[in-house]
Amino acid sequence: MGPYLILGIIVIVFIIFIKCIVVVQQSKAYVIERLGAFQAVWGVGLHLKMPFFDRIARKVSLKEQVLDYPPQPVITKDNVTMQIDTVVYYQITDPQLYTYGVERPMVAMETLTATTLRNIIGDLELDQTLTSRDVINTRMRAILDEATDPWGIKVNRVELKNILPPADIQSSMEKQMKAERDRRQAILQAEGQKKSAILIAEGEKESAILRADAEKQAAILKAEGEAEAIRAVQKALADSIEMLNEKAPNDQVIKLKSIQAMEKVANGQATKIIIPSEMQGLVGLANGIVEGVKK
Repeated sequence: MGPYLILGIIVIVFIIFIKCIVVVQQSKAYVIERLGAFQAVWGVGLHLKMPFFDRIARKVSLKEQVLDYPPQPVITKDNVTMQIDTVVYYQITDPQLYTYGVERPMVAMETLTATTLRNIIGDLELDQTLTSRDVINTRMRAILDEATDPWGIKVNRVELKNILPPADIQSSMEKQMKAERDRRQAILQAEGQKKSAILIAEGEKESAILRADAEKQAAILKAEGEAEAIRAVQKALADSIEMLNEKAPNDQVIKLKSIQAMEKVANGQATKIIIPSEMQGLVGLANGIVEGVKK
């Protein structure tokens, strides 16, 4: 054997050896087959495979991944056809099952997601579909996670990204929303007018109460003043009678004092004064005296 042949063999062996050294990166897993049969799953680190016998069947990413599916036509329970696009967040937890569990796992995931979505939406009416996103997401995640366990896939989240009803229904919904906003605006305006009217009425009520209280106080003060005046007149009359009694007056003087007291009681405001019959003679006598003086 020539030196060049030996050198060539050494170089070939070295290259083969180098190619048999495999470094697995972080968050990766390699599925290894030996002579066509599953041998092992290599994790992160340095590995050496057997030349000509071992091969890397699949390189698997262990990161969480996202599948964004195009809009799928679905029919609700009340026969409304709408377009719904779905986003699935998944992670490969078993590289061996992922490699050998199903053919073309991503296609299988897409088909399973579409059929599951149709089954769930088929049990709901349009209004329930539009208002029950969380319920739909939860049910889909549970169903997909259970169905993909034999494939070594863990479904973490499912989100309905868009729900697109038909154009005519969408127009009707917009009109309904506008009518609802107008109704709320009318209610708020009516409530504002009601509160304003209540405040005005309460203000007028309090004003009327204050005016009534003022009039009441004025009437009370006026009545108390009149009563005080009457008491003063009566007291003056009583004092006058007492003084007359002390001087032993005759009946004519007493009657004259009574007339003067009645004049004070009237205070110039009474239009009529009723004079007792026993005092009428005295009044006539007083008038005669006055007439004689004038002549």
